[in-house]
Amino acid sequence: MQNELEKLGIKKLGFGLMRLPRLENGAMDLEQIRQMTDLFLEHGFTYFDTAYVYDGGLSEQAARDALVRRHPRDSFQLATKLNARIAENREAAERQLQTSLERTEAGYFDFYLLHAVGLGSLPMYDEYRIWDFAARMKAAGKVRHWGFSFHAGPDLLDRLLTEHPEAEFVQLQLNYADWEDSRVASRRCYEVARAHGKPVVVMEPVKGGTLANPPERVRSILTAADPDVSPASWALRFAASQEGILTVLSGMSSVEQMRDNLQTMTGFTRLTEAQLETVEQARKALVSVESIGCTACRYCVDGCPMKIPIPDIFRAMNEHLIFDTTGTARRRYRNATKERGRATDCVACGQCEAACPQQLPVIRLLKECAKVLETE
Repeated sequence: MQNELEKLGIKKLGFGLMRLPRLENGAMDLEQIRQMTDLFLEHGFTYFDTAYVYDGGLSEQAARDALVRRHPRDSFQLATKLNARIAENREAAERQLQTSLERTEAGYFDFYLLHAVGLGSLPMYDEYRIWDFAARMKAAGKVRHWGFSFHAGPDLLDRLLTEHPEAEFVQLQLNYADWEDSRVASRRCYEVARAHGKPVVVMEPVKGGTLANPPERVRSILTAADPDVSPASWALRFAASQEGILTVLSGMSSVEQMRDNLQTMTGFTRLTEAQLETVEQARKALVSVESIGCTACRYCVDGCPMKIPIPDIFRAMNEHLIFDTTGTARRRYRNATKERGRATDCVACGQCEAACPQQLPVIRLLKECAKVLETE
């Protein structure tokens, strides 16, 4: 039976406002963001996703300036999120909703999420009774629908959906790279959500850009199957081809990325069995390539006492691991750490590992990065 949210007819591409384009001075590139927003709406897509913590609030303000102030409120759906992990108490957590409403000037949110629920953050969501708060805000008309984004294993997801059947949807990391991964357990979490009858909003369909620019052995498989389709297109269509998907979020950073995704998802049809087999071949090829599965969400950065740019270091290390360009990797590392902490500055406090949605052994990985990247 089709879920009530699925009956809304939201198209399968959502605009994730997490990796918005910036100007050289670091400010949001509002001109380009407005152009991307207009293109998105002109093609019939309507779902926009931001969060209280994205870019220190600049993402929600960009939603206001590019979307809310320029388009009729009933022409789009806007989602944002409450992050209990960063709140010092229940009142501070609840105030995030009002702050988000003020930043966006949206009046209400079509979709409201408890952000990054996992083993580390769950105690705060429970202690602050945020589950009840979300339900109250729906009753008050400040949110239309609510759910949660999830970063843990299928057993915990099953427990949460059993304890909180009132949650209307789940946002999950779903991509072909993580489909059978033992840590992320993308497929198994998806199956739990569907067993509970919950539609799924997909995050990280291209795994932080990894599947948009995959290793050559992966790219060659996809290109041989269809030379006119980009690797990002394969990843988006794989996610959108699963049953019960409400929409697939893509964190687009340029007009060019927007155009490519619109070309892929306008008139979307599910992958055929032959195409799914191509994706499976690509997945197996990707698994054989050693790399660090960081999606550059940057949740680990703000709390680091040594100001180590962990995602940038991991990106440099992946240059070495995936493309065997060690010189480029070391240059990237030097630039990233020029005025920040280096990998060897890690004091092993563990806050990064507690914050990591990918459950990466960050401390160990930084030591490995140091051995390769700090050697001249």
